[in-house]
Amino acid sequence: MTLGEKIKKARIESGLTQEQLAGKMMVSRQAITKWEADKGIPDVSNLKLLAQLLSVSVDYLLDDGKEIDVNVIREPVDISKYGKAFIKKKLTDKLMLEKYPSAEIRTLFVQKKLDKVDKGFDLFIFLFTPFPGFSDLLNSIRLLGSEYYLVNENGLQFFVVVNYKEGYIESRRVAEPRDMRRGEKFSVGDLIFTDSGALKAK
Repeated sequence: MTLGEKIKKARIESGLTQEQLAGKMMVSRQAITKWEADKGIPDVSNLKLLAQLLSVSVDYLLDDGKEIDVNVIREPVDISKYGKAFIKKKLTDKLMLEKYPSAEIRTLFVQKKLDKVDKGFDLFIFLFTPFPGFSDLLNSIRLLGSEYYLVNENGLQFFVVVNYKEGYIESRRVAEPRDMRRGEKFSVGDLIFTDSGALKAK
């Protein structure tokens, strides 16, 4: 029996609909549908919560006779233990250096791709006000709350997000590792990431 089949069986035996289970887990119904169809795997924290809500063990869910590669790991984090700073990146940098002491950690600057509306608004601002690049500024404000890193460790590469606003660190294994250098860019969805250089202990 696959992981998805076990989730579905345990959910039905618990008398829960997909919507009810999604509500208890604070995820979308589509996420539950994907997990049950074996089109996605819950991250570690969601696996633990699933097991608890469905009254089964994590071992039961994962044990199908083969090892399951969980590529996304999310853990709670409290950056206040690293001190106080107006610029939170100083604290998330300390967290990263502690968590990955022997890895190469590259910091990433993120910005949102401008759509046609943003570009038109920027042109208007540029022509009629002294505030060029206003859309970039607004998008930067919207992205506040997270810092991004690329970690190279033991031949593997991880894309790491530290969300200090919601209090978690999430790492995703990169399927096709990138050999990054300062100033190089890559895109994920509507976000553009720029390599800001290697993080070094001070």
